Amino acid sequence: MGRPTKICISLKPKEVKTIQDLQRGGVHFARTIQRGRTLLLLSEGLTPPRVGQLIGLSAPAVRNIRQRYCEGGLERALYDAPRPGAEPALDESQRQRIIAMVCGDPPEGRGRWTVRLITQEAVKRRLIHQIGRETIRLLLLHHDLKPWREKNVVRRRD
Repeated sequence: MGRPTKICISLKPKEVKTIQDLQRGGVHFARTIQRGRTLLLLSEGLTPPRVGQLIGLSAPAVRNIRQRYCEGGLERALYDAPRPGAEPALDESQRQRIIAMVCGDPPEGRGRWTVRLITQEAVKRRLIHQIGRETIRLLLLHHDLKPWREKNVVRRRD
């Protein structure tokens, strides 16, 4: 089995201009600029190992960029596809009920809410089955609530 034939990519003038605009200025990820330079060098007829030496990538990484260009065009070669990420631990209804609970009075015998107490009470009141303290902390942070500081919590007037 011999070496595969040299695969040359040919960039359209509009694509070359797009890559050059990326390199000239603005705020872009270094990875995007590096991929653009890789495509320009490949279009000049350089081999993947040589392009890798010039740019600081491995030959398989250069081949991967070339393959992405051949399959999906310039956008696919320059940018990563969005990643799905984890599903939120709380749905909107659960978030609202926890925020409403925190805006009320703390349990009997407690002077104020703490993140640990909110977590315990949310499970005890069956607002949620199970939740971590960090999720509660981020929820409070998002709503700019600091229940351990009484002046920042909305209270009922008696």
